[in-house]
Amino acid sequence: MNAKVRFALAVAVLFLLVSGPFLATALVIYGDLKEEERALFAAVLDRWLPVGGMMTLLSLFLGVALLRGLFKQYVRGLMAMAEQLRLMKQANRDFRVALAGPPEVQELARAANELAQERNSLLADVESRIEAAKAAIEEEKNRLAALVAELPMPVIVCNLDGRILLYNQRARLQARALLPDAHSAAAIGLGRSIYGVFDRSLIIHALESLQHRLEREGSQPLAHFITTTRAGQLIRVQMAPVIAAGASEEDKARSIGGYVLVLENITKTFESGAQCDRTVQLLADDMRTALSAIRASLPALRDAPASSAASRAADAIQAEVAKLTERLARATAEYARTLVSRWPLEEMHGADLVTAVSRRIESRLGLAAKIDTVAEALWVRVDSYSVTQAACFLAAKLEESFGIRLVRISLLRGESAAILELRWAGTAVSTETLLGWQLEPMTVAGETTPLTLRDVTDRHGGNLTCGRESAMQQSFFRLELPLASAREEGEAMSLVQVESRPEFYDFDLFKRAGEDRALDDMPLTDLAYTVFDTETTGLEPTAGDEIIQIGAVRIVNGRLLRHENFDQLVDPRRPLRPESIPIHGITEEMLRGQPTIAEVLPRFYAFCEGTVLVAHNAAFDMRFFELKEAALGLRFTQPLLDTLLLSAVIHPHQESHKLEAIAERLGITILGRHTALGDAIVTAEGFLRMLPLLADLGIRTLGEARAAAEKTYYARLQY
Repeated sequence: MNAKVRFALAVAVLFLLVSGPFLATALVIYGDLKEEERALFAAVLDRWLPVGGMMTLLSLFLGVALLRGLFKQYVRGLMAMAEQLRLMKQANRDFRVALAGPPEVQELARAANELAQERNSLLADVESRIEAAKAAIEEEKNRLAALVAELPMPVIVCNLDGRILLYNQRARLQARALLPDAHSAAAIGLGRSIYGVFDRSLIIHALESLQHRLEREGSQPLAHFITTTRAGQLIRVQMAPVIAAGASEEDKARSIGGYVLVLENITKTFESGAQCDRTVQLLADDMRTALSAIRASLPALRDAPASSAASRAADAIQAEVAKLTERLARATAEYARTLVSRWPLEEMHGADLVTAVSRRIESRLGLAAKIDTVAEALWVRVDSYSVTQAACFLAAKLEESFGIRLVRISLLRGESAAILELRWAGTAVSTETLLGWQLEPMTVAGETTPLTLRDVTDRHGGNLTCGRESAMQQSFFRLELPLASAREEGEAMSLVQVESRPEFYDFDLFKRAGEDRALDDMPLTDLAYTVFDTETTGLEPTAGDEIIQIGAVRIVNGRLLRHENFDQLVDPRRPLRPESIPIHGITEEMLRGQPTIAEVLPRFYAFCEGTVLVAHNAAFDMRFFELKEAALGLRFTQPLLDTLLLSAVIHPHQESHKLEAIAERLGITILGRHTALGDAIVTAEGFLRMLPLLADLGIRTLGEARAAAEKTYYARLQY
């Protein structure tokens, strides 16, 4: 029963107490009188009834005033004290109850403050003991954090749901090669999904390979694959399992709690290897040309008498030329053999292989390469370098011999192998011609490599055939490639175990629920949040005011990630209001040359993708976003929480719910106030301290928080 209902009941009781005895006494007296006495009593009562009524009303008025004062001092005062006690218990232990109200309430507040002080002393003692215990392992944790940060390779650790738990700076920088510029900044971050970087099928296939290897005793618990990114880069990925703590040897395959990804961008290595091959081949060709010229000049020397010095010199030169020719042939053959084995066969998604071949043909030859058919969920085990070289060589031969300017590429599933097809409309290649092409070094765009088509087919244990389909009026090459196998034996090695938790990384996300749960049913502590704020030219979004700064930070698994932030000034393309400049400190000179909202808002949209939005007085900021959505093709559909409304839910009897007042109540130090990023950080810290207070009120899920916020008075504000 709330305070208003109780006050109404108290007033009703007071009315009965004031008027009840008078009415009851009058009725008793009236019932005991005789007829003639009753007439006299009625006359007297009629004379003095107004006076008695006025006295009764006056007494009732004084009683209600007294009762209202008592309610304000005791009932509402004690309710406010209860809120302060909960605040002191859960959010700000240094907060103290104000000594206000009647002496009894002040005495109660004084006793509560004394208990809080004693509790703080006990907590300080416990914390000092905990800190002493942590000191022994702090050095090890710092070592691990430094090691991960300075690893020469990009490293990402994920849980089974694909959420990123750990990454180093090199992984974040590598995102620029993995994705186009518009999405690279938001690709790598704690709590983000790795499926925004790699296709889900790649990760699932690699996890299945890991499980097969763990089930085979003595097998190597590693999986490899190569993928082509949306930015056109070739990335080699090595995956190792993270075994759940306490898993037995028999249960390791079923106890994979996550995985470690080690990335290597092999695009430059690919290109530099090709350049090295071309240099060696060019040197070999030049030497052959020089040897041929020397060999052609020898007959002139042999015309001299057999006993002359010139004739003897010619014989010596001939012998040395023969030796040099033989050595060059051996060296060239040996180099070709090293090329065959230099690039290991690695698993690759069929769609990635076809994409790489298509891009290679178009970039190196200037031909059109169209992708026709790619078998679904097809994985191959290939040397992607030599396969793309072979496809380019065949396309170059078609252009040179038949003037073909368009090739179509397909990857089909055969009975025991994958079939890479190159099709074209025009003359078919004969078997004899193809045999000749298979034995010559491959030349692409005027550059020659020692590898031959026969080397490529031998490396992959397949065949290269040609033919023509009359029904489709198309000719074709077909190259057999081995299918990927998940079961491969290798050298046994130790598994990656999670034994410590570096301070700057969050492994608790291994316990996160799957993504299929409705967000409204998810606990507030399990959600990822983007806490944001904006600075604007004024307070009227519908009257032409514009955003001039957006700042945001992320909260993942109950932790504020200050280093994963968004902070961007925006050119509003309109003058600033002079009265707003002293508030936010942003001048027109600072905004000159900055990107417009049309550039910034899509980047912010990508930054907050997959999270719950949090802001203070969110209706104001969201109104600015809504006015830009149609023009930019965006729609902010993420769930939204407002700390102003949540504060009103937690502390309904407090007078102010401004950000400064909330920060003061919750013991938050304000830095950078009235900058978008500074306000976002203060809002995020306040939101984190509100979560236990909401839980104490029985509000634990996103749906419950939104429902409670909608019932507050402030939810009616509109902009």
